[in-house]
This record gives sequence, C-alpha cells and structure tokens, in this order.
Amino acid sequence: MKQNVSKGGLTISRRVTRSTTTLDRNSLTLPVEIVTEIFSRLPLKSIARCRCVCKLWSSVIRSQDFTDSFFTKSCSQPQLLLACSDVRREIHFFSSPQPENQEDNSHVVATNHIACFPRYYKLFGCTNGFFCYGAYQGKNKPVLVTVICNPSTGQSLTLPRLNSHRLESYLGYDPVAKEFKVLSVCDGKEFYVLTLGTKKLSWRKVVECCVRHYSSRKWICISGVLYYIAIDSRSPIMESIVVCFDLATEKFSFVESLPLKLALPHSTTLINYDGRLGLLMSSEETCYVSRACKSFKLRVLRDAAKHEWSKHVFILPTLWKGVIVDRMCLAGMVGVDEIVLTPWFQDVPSYVIYYNVKSKKIRKVGIQGMEPLQGKRLNTYLNYVENVKLL
Repeated sequence: MKQNVSKGGLTISRRVTRSTTTLDRNSLTLPVEIVTEIFSRLPLKSIARCRCVCKLWSSVIRSQDFTDSFFTKSCSQPQLLLACSDVRREIHFFSSPQPENQEDNSHVVATNHIACFPRYYKLFGCTNGFFCYGAYQGKNKPVLVTVICNPSTGQSLTLPRLNSHRLESYLGYDPVAKEFKVLSVCDGKEFYVLTLGTKKLSWRKVVECCVRHYSSRKWICISGVLYYIAIDSRSPIMESIVVCFDLATEKFSFVESLPLKLALPHSTTLINYDGRLGLLMSSEETCYVSRACKSFKLRVLRDAAKHEWSKHVFILPTLWKGVIVDRMCLAGMVGVDEIVLTPWFQDVPSYVIYYNVKSKKIRKVGIQGMEPLQGKRLNTYLNYVENVKLL
C-alpha cells in the first residue's frame, strides 16, 4: 500500500506494510525444521517467553519433535543438579556445568538458581530432567504424596494420594512410548504405577511381584527399565537383589547382585555405565567412603537373565588421603572414566571431587552461587539434562 504525506509543501510517497506478526499469524515464514532448530538454541527462559507470543509458536514449542530436539542437545551437555532446602522446608534447585578440563587439579564453577518448590518430606531423585520427591499435603491431618516437578520449567504436579504411611517412589521414562511413569512402593508390600500425561491421573496396582522385598532409595532408570536395590525378605542372610521393573510391560524381574549372594556394601550406588546397569561401591563395608579406602569396585550387568556381572577394580593413588575429608559419598560416574564424590554431610558452600580411573588424577571442584543458603544440607545429582516438556 502507498500513502502520500504532505510535509512543508513537499509530498512524500512511502510504502506501508502490514505487520509481519499479523500477516503471518497462521503460518511460519521459515520451514518448521529451521524454526525448531532456532528455538532449540535458545535458553529456557527465552523459550518460555516465545511460548507466549502466539498459538503457532506455542504449538511448535509444545510439539514432540521440538521436545526431542531440545532434549538431544541437552544430553550433549549434562549438568550438576544441586538440591537444597531452606528454613521453610522449601526445596531450591541449582544447576551447574560439569567441569570438562581434566588437566586442572582444582577450580570453581558457578551455579544458576533455576527453581523453588514448596515444602517436601524427602527427595527421591531425577530422570530425564524431571524430579521426584515426597511431600506432606494438608494442615490438620497431613498425608504423604508424591510430587513430580520440572526444575527447568518451574512446573510441579502433585500425584493422587496413596493410602500409605511409608512411601518410596521411582520415576522412569519409556523411550519407545515416550512416556514418564512413576512406580510407588507402599509400606514395603504394595506396588502401584501411574502414567504421566494422561487426562485423569490414576494409580494402577501391580499384582505380579513374585518376590517380596524391602525397597531402598537407591535406584536408576536405563532404557525404559527401573532398577533399584532391595533386600530379599525370604533370605535369612539379608541377601541383596536388584529389582527390575519394565516400564513398557509393567512387570518385575530380579537379578542376584553378587555371585556369593551377600549383602551389598552400604556405599553402593547405581550408575548408567555405557547403557548398562552398574553397581559402584567402596572396598569398605561402611555406608561412606573414608581416607582408609584403597579401591573402588564396579560390577556391570552383562546378562540379567543369567545373572552375569563383569567386575572392575580401581586402585586409588597415594595422594587420595590428602584430598578428601574423612567421610565421602559416592555420587556416581560421569561417562565411564570419572568417579564423583561429595562430602557425606555436605553443606553450602560445597564442592565435588572427580577421580579419573584412567589417568589416576583427582580434581577438587568448588561450587559457588548458593551463599544465601549457607550451612544448609545439600544433595548432588549427576548428569542432569534440561527438558522443556510440560507436565
């Protein structure tokens, strides 16, 4: 359109165009693949703003293709997730990059406060960017419920109540169906499963569980299977077993954790070892790692049906005693080379220790940015990835 404007006796002709936003309200000016790529390179706060621009942008950002694309990029840059509670029992989440420079003996990384959620009872853990914790609901007669939250988006979802006085919940992801599921163990004897993303959230009771066992908080989800350490209640010697729950079939199976059918050391931590279940443990029998520790042991599940495990032993160097405090906790592994430890009673300010099993080098990495919560209890989770999926 042309518009004539008279100014000082001079007539100016100029072109007037419609707003690009109005013109392209129902269509993208670029191919959707390119738009998805552009969005996936933005920080999360910018993506949240873009979701509010118009329905078209919102539909692109909410699509499964964009969610998968963003998550794939996040997996290439995993982070540390730090959870800390304040005096009001609110849980604060901080994220920090996992250090990549293996040459430096020590350095400091900064944290970013990403979310805060109401009071909680206990932390269960995270899977694929979603976090699971237990909380009390109600004032007069508070009841224990499971809460799922996404620290990246700040969303949270309280799941329907289960009639239980003691509750353990495990969060898993089925990569085939692309579904998140929660397995809850009530009072150590009843098992329920719930699928997230459905219109009406409801628990389904899992009937088939042929081995009665006592579950623990130590768990991990790998390739659509939930694994957690448990004690076989039939065993007079308190034998440790690994419980496997297939999220697709919603059925249990069990793996003997040690050839001699003994209890696992209390320091045992479940890890993802190159796509397989790994049990990382100290050579000591204590629940923590001390200066007296001489080695770490790693068992990798090779064949669940045949109860076959491979064994690795990592001997610690002599400088080990001079770096760590007296009690450390096995946080897990980064990749297949670095074992990560944190102080057993870790408070803010905090640090983590990386031990490279190949180079035998030990790095102490300080964590900054949480000074307002100084002195509070801190929990550290490895390999955290951002997820833009909405609850």
